[in-house]
Amino acid sequence: MTTRLNYFANAPKGMVILMQQEDYLRGRFLESDSVNLAMWELVKLRISQINQCAFCIDMHSKDALKAGETAQRIIGLSAWKDMPWYTQNERMALSWAEQLSAGQPISDALYRKAHEAFGEPSLVDLTIAINAINSWNRIAKAFTSKVGSYTPS
Repeated sequence: MTTRLNYFANAPKGMVILMQQEDYLRGRFLESDSVNLAMWELVKLRISQINQCAFCIDMHSKDALKAGETAQRIIGLSAWKDMPWYTQNERMALSWAEQLSAGQPISDALYRKAHEAFGEPSLVDLTIAINAINSWNRIAKAFTSKVGSYTPS
């Protein structure tokens, strides 16, 4: 697939805002006890799978491996509900992410479980993170970012 356009070059101020959001989330998840950077990578990868964003799947798989995630957990992520390798908090984050990304209402029961697992500030941050990866997926898919070109820093 050929890249249609360079969105960083064509909307630099908009991309700066999105990158600042990533920096904010990275900082928050570095200091959070309930949502950490590894969980954030799992959420980004899972949502990218759902959205079938090949560029983002490639990117977040590489980032997860670099951060110490195992190949087994990355490969099993698309069937996480049936795999024993994910913690209760990871399962809650993935469930929250899938429900939000599907545009489905959040039930009171799911909200209570997520609120209990993460607390208010981290639940808001997780929700912002889910919104962010959905946004990045749509941008990458619209402008067909070159799959395989990403190298973790």
